[in-house]
Amino acid sequence: MKSIKISILLTFFLSSISVLHAQVPADFGFVEGENYKKDVVYKTVDGKPVIMDVFYPNADMLQKENPWVVFVHGGGWAGGVKENIFRDSFLGTLKTLLASGVVCATIDYRLARKPVTSYESVVDCKDAARFLLQNADAFKLDKEQYGIWGGSAGGHLSLVTALAPDAPFPGDPSLADIHPKYKFVTSFFPFTSCLNPDIRPNSIFENGKLFNRLLGGTLEEKPELARLMSPTEFLDENSLPILLVHGEKDTTLPIINSLYMMEVAKEKNADVQLLAVKNAGHSMSGKNISPSFEGIAERCSSFMLSHLGETN
Repeated sequence: MKSIKISILLTFFLSSISVLHAQVPADFGFVEGENYKKDVVYKTVDGKPVIMDVFYPNADMLQKENPWVVFVHGGGWAGGVKENIFRDSFLGTLKTLLASGVVCATIDYRLARKPVTSYESVVDCKDAARFLLQNADAFKLDKEQYGIWGGSAGGHLSLVTALAPDAPFPGDPSLADIHPKYKFVTSFFPFTSCLNPDIRPNSIFENGKLFNRLLGGTLEEKPELARLMSPTEFLDENSLPILLVHGEKDTTLPIINSLYMMEVAKEKNADVQLLAVKNAGHSMSGKNISPSFEGIAERCSSFMLSHLGETN
């Protein structure tokens, strides 16, 4: 009993430290009401709001309609928050996009904690873009020039969100008639297939237990949902352009995930590129990574901007 109490107190203490040192928009010069909108409610589920933050370029760069991107955070499908966009892996890209006149929305979504699964997470990701399109005039957004990106679990969710058809993922009834057509996906260190056992060894999926979190059951119990949650199943010659970014030393979701997606893309003549980062583990951890965070941001933002048409 004593050890349990100590464990609870330690967990509370560490959580408190994390909250105290959590990075927030103000830490990076964003002033609510001037260049970002905080906690925008994009839908309500069972009486609970699901929210996003929307970041804007400087006022002198804003137009009546601006290109935009949606960011999907990671956290093992069961954790993480929209503020993850401020992590080193993503911050440089965020700054470059804003400096180029691109509006950036970072979203929260229902986390995969029973009875919720990654299916509901994807529904929310799809609804976030549906909401922004429905309110494009109010948010000063272009109705055609937009994309999606994310990291880790968010990298996987961003791929499913953009590649999988809308019909199997009906969300808020008020958004049902809106069908986003993204210009690109940029996916950092993602999971890419529930169906290919070759990508599981030496990863968090090795023993198969994590599928219960994603699918609400085993692969054998949820075969249809397993396919829906497998981005590689939706690649074809008409797929939108995809950039994968993966550390060569990732032991959480090894780079074989992205290499496998590249193989499938080649077979199906889909437009998929891979930026392999040397010496980098998951979330680009490690020393002397190559390219550097600055180089990664340059490559990613260049890819995104190239598919967003003209920007400021």
